[in-house]
Amino acid sequence: MTPSSLQKEYLDDNFDQFVEQLQEFLAIPSISTLPENQTDVSRAAGWLHEKITAVGFPEAKIVATGGHPLVYGKWQVDPTLPTLLFYGHFDVQPVDPLEEWITPPFQPTIKEGNIYCRGASDDKSQIVLVLAALEAWVKTTGHPPVNIKILLEGEEEAGGASIADFVKKNPVQLQADAVLICDTPMINPDQPCLITGLRGIVYTEVIISGSARDLHSGAYGGVAPNPLHALSILISRLKGEDGTIQIPELTAGIIAPSPEEKQFCEEDPLGVAQNLCNEMGLEHTVGESGYSPLERLGLRPTLELHGIRGGFTGQGAKTVIPATAAAKVSLRLPPNFDPDEVFTWFEKAVIRKMPKGYKTQVINLHSGRGVHVDPKNSYIQAASSALNSVYGAEPICMRHGGSIPIAALFDEVLLAPVILMGFGLPDDSIHAPNEKFSLRQLRKGMETVVEFLARIT
Repeated sequence: MTPSSLQKEYLDDNFDQFVEQLQEFLAIPSISTLPENQTDVSRAAGWLHEKITAVGFPEAKIVATGGHPLVYGKWQVDPTLPTLLFYGHFDVQPVDPLEEWITPPFQPTIKEGNIYCRGASDDKSQIVLVLAALEAWVKTTGHPPVNIKILLEGEEEAGGASIADFVKKNPVQLQADAVLICDTPMINPDQPCLITGLRGIVYTEVIISGSARDLHSGAYGGVAPNPLHALSILISRLKGEDGTIQIPELTAGIIAPSPEEKQFCEEDPLGVAQNLCNEMGLEHTVGESGYSPLERLGLRPTLELHGIRGGFTGQGAKTVIPATAAAKVSLRLPPNFDPDEVFTWFEKAVIRKMPKGYKTQVINLHSGRGVHVDPKNSYIQAASSALNSVYGAEPICMRHGGSIPIAALFDEVLLAPVILMGFGLPDDSIHAPNEKFSLRQLRKGMETVVEFLARIT
């Protein structure tokens, strides 16, 4: 038996056990943004610490931070071998709206080949599949085939400030030849892909104040400022009906894609745009005119309104003019942009485009850079070979519209290529009700990581 066949046999023999472990992990409601779930995030860290120790890592510890804890592991097999750093996050999004869940969000439920639970795809199943692959190597050969470092965080969904501080302060401890992140999707269950670019993000809150207190619209309507109305005008001025963002500094800094990448986006040989429409239940995509859906999704900046707070939204009627209104607004950014600089441009644009008669505050809630990885890198090539061997299809290298700010920090601080090899599917409903992860993807992901580790020795 070859080494890889030994590990595959181990995965087959123990797959049911790995699924049971995943169910235990998923049942922990580790919502990092809610104070009432703080102890649950710590419980999830403890679960991972026990798992890494059980796999056999000689060094495993929980790292206290000013926020939620980190989990660190290290196995130095041989200093002459490459070192791979694996990153993942064990915190999850809130579950609202609860009434749209078909099953309880923290009661893992298996049906039709999927496991349903908050965090199933983002990112707990993908952590478990990597740990299973490492366990398969350890139990069949006594140790991983390369040096391994593990860094798992509990704040990714809350901005990731603690891990960013840790990485900046501990570059020697985290030094690696490559970083593996399994927190991205495939195109479909049979067509793997490697993400070679992620956009950065600036997530803001815009607060608008009018009068000193809420006012009766009969007594004051027509003379009083209405922050909700002003907010509506502001958003329409920041991004027009054609999808164009009205921040001139941002527009001027956009780098045109290469002719090859432009052609790929326009031709869309895998039908990604149509698949997106199918998932959204739409006949066509919307967005910035003059650009293909793939270019808008992975290469262009975006400005999105995520929520508005203010006034009365309960049952019945209440004719109030609110004193304040607020909006959550994000920008996704191509990798060449500095998010701090973009926030300054955004703040200036808000002040410039606000209607007169209001006070305005713009808060930078969190931000992070984008990242781009050379697809010709040897570690990307090893990942491509591993995916091809398991799925029987050559993976596509493409950019993705999402943001993983820590990926850019790893690239900047550790100077190590980031391998974005995820196994989620486009219909996994991450951040939405009824999040799921395919058990087939779980098993294939385990095998792919086994093969990837074998190819980087």
